[in-house]
Amino acid sequence: MPSREQSLGIGERPPSAAAPSGTPAPGRHRIAQATVPAGTFTMGDSSGDRNRADGEVPRHEVRLSGFEIDATTVTNADFARFVDATGYRTEAEVFGYSAVFHLAITAPEQDLMPPAAGTPWWRGVHGATWRRPGGAGSSLHGLEDHPVVHVSWNDARAYCDWAGRRLPTEAEWEYAARGGIDGAKYPWGDAEVDEGGWRANIWQGEFPRINTLEDGHLTTAPVRSYQPNGYGLWQPVGNVWEWCEDRFHPATYRRPGQSGEIVDPTGPEDGEERVLRGGSYLCHDSYCNRYRNAARSRNTPDSSMGNAGFRTVALRPTDAPSREDS
Repeated sequence: MPSREQSLGIGERPPSAAAPSGTPAPGRHRIAQATVPAGTFTMGDSSGDRNRADGEVPRHEVRLSGFEIDATTVTNADFARFVDATGYRTEAEVFGYSAVFHLAITAPEQDLMPPAAGTPWWRGVHGATWRRPGGAGSSLHGLEDHPVVHVSWNDARAYCDWAGRRLPTEAEWEYAARGGIDGAKYPWGDAEVDEGGWRANIWQGEFPRINTLEDGHLTTAPVRSYQPNGYGLWQPVGNVWEWCEDRFHPATYRRPGQSGEIVDPTGPEDGEERVLRGGSYLCHDSYCNRYRNAARSRNTPDSSMGNAGFRTVALRPTDAPSREDS
């Protein structure tokens, strides 16, 4: 996934998107909750399919307090309620463009920026936002129950502040995605994603030119597609990448203090990028084999793209919603 600076070649940064004001009200958030019990799990890759640069090992024991997490990612309809209530402008709207996969572009040629460096299947598209995911010629008609995309980490945090929620930690996300099956490759176990019918929304065919659409989706699928995992989470892998609270560092699992059992970890204190989990509709075993429980990715907190969204978790008594500068 391209970062804003790396792939789209921006110059001077525009002002940041405005944060919503007012007192957080948990009742604003209408997404059904999945209850994840307190427990211990083994975090990290056990399948051998890890990506070396992502820091998926060493495996280590993590103990987490119980928590409630959204059963689905935040949808376009959910995000629209937030925007209607606050007038919030996403960073894609402030910057004036966002990253769109080349086969999903619905915009005139003059709206297209040069292909992203190293990932030419991504194009910066002027006017691409959460409301117009493919560019000026697209809309949200029929996509109300699809995950919101073109939202940055900063945008996701703004929604959390308004809703009285927070983003999941990376450990919480992986524990919830595993659905109670410790050590499994996927939320449903170790069976491959296409075994006995498609289990997640990923790429089929020859990436990045030909998608055979065997699962019926070129881009996003409705958030309640396929089957939920053992904790009741729908599509924690595939469909869209999901922002997590933690800063990213490839050596997080190897740092001092990572030996023995770790309790409610919150990630490293340094790092310019934020963690993304779960893979997306663009993942394919030949290109981005990250539609796995343990897979990690990252991007800068102001970056947005057409295959990343988020889900939230309920605040604990010790949590306090706040907008933290990235």
